[in-house]
Amino acid sequence: MSSPSPYHAGALRPSWSELPAALRAAIADRLGAPVVTARVAAAGFTRGFAAVLHTADGGRAFVKAAPAVAQPHLVQGYAREAAILDRLPADLPAPRLRWTLDAAGWFALCADAVDGQVPHLPWTRAELDATLAAYAEVAAALADPPTGLTALGLPRLADLARSDILWWKEVAAGREPLPALPAAARGRLPELVALESRLPGYADRATGVLHGDLRVDNVLIDPDGRAWLCDWTWACTGPAWFDLVTLLLTAYGGGLDVDRIFAAQPASAGAPPDALDVTLAALAGYYLTGADATPVTASPHRAAHQRSSGAQALDWLARRQGWR
Repeated sequence: MSSPSPYHAGALRPSWSELPAALRAAIADRLGAPVVTARVAAAGFTRGFAAVLHTADGGRAFVKAAPAVAQPHLVQGYAREAAILDRLPADLPAPRLRWTLDAAGWFALCADAVDGQVPHLPWTRAELDATLAAYAEVAAALADPPTGLTALGLPRLADLARSDILWWKEVAAGREPLPALPAAARGRLPELVALESRLPGYADRATGVLHGDLRVDNVLIDPDGRAWLCDWTWACTGPAWFDLVTLLLTAYGGGLDVDRIFAAQPASAGAPPDALDVTLAALAGYYLTGADATPVTASPHRAAHQRSSGAQALDWLARRQGWR
């Protein structure tokens, strides 16, 4: 199974020249030199500005920006990401925050630029292994997160599950339409509801911090083959094995032995025996029911990403459950 989502080119972003002149001047001032070129990030599913900026003095930086009035939720997300990046342990494979600014009605954050590319799909084992190694490092460091990070009052995955992730129960109650399901999953709504309902209780037991949105387009592989984890907007308190499942959805779509890979990761140690199935059920419902509700601040490719992610989660679950 391959993914139709254009992860390498899913974004629809403004160019550097389309930003307000006052904002461009403020960013250049903070960078200390005029911007000579801007390489807009092609990956991702938002409409916010995101680019690697090259300055006249040879410097490089990664800058995100969004307008406060037109995209307030995106501004809130960027501000949250900046606060998280500023408090992550310095030696983790994640970009380091340099500064933030408000100018011309826009919010901008600047981080170190990672010289890398989004992993190829289907995954190569080298790039997947590098990403899993990077995540193992992150999960170990954040199992007992620094006080500065926890002081931000990060959301809890258990609460997010109850409020925004568990959708099969809404379908079963008739409050949400039933999405199109493959033959193997038809008639399985009671099982899907039962499985997803266990996620909040499992997540309640965890005190570590997870990335919260770990997928292929939030990873960069540098020229040395090291993986870097980007886009930390959705970091939350919860079990690290949840991140593993979201990451491995595209690896399942590429035909890899993801059951074995999941079980071999340090982050899956101590997970409940059915944690993988519970997470797959929850993700399938979340993605499939949300595919037709793309916000105006998102890329039009977001719906394709959600449909393919939901289909991969449901197909993986159906195989594990013996539904096909």
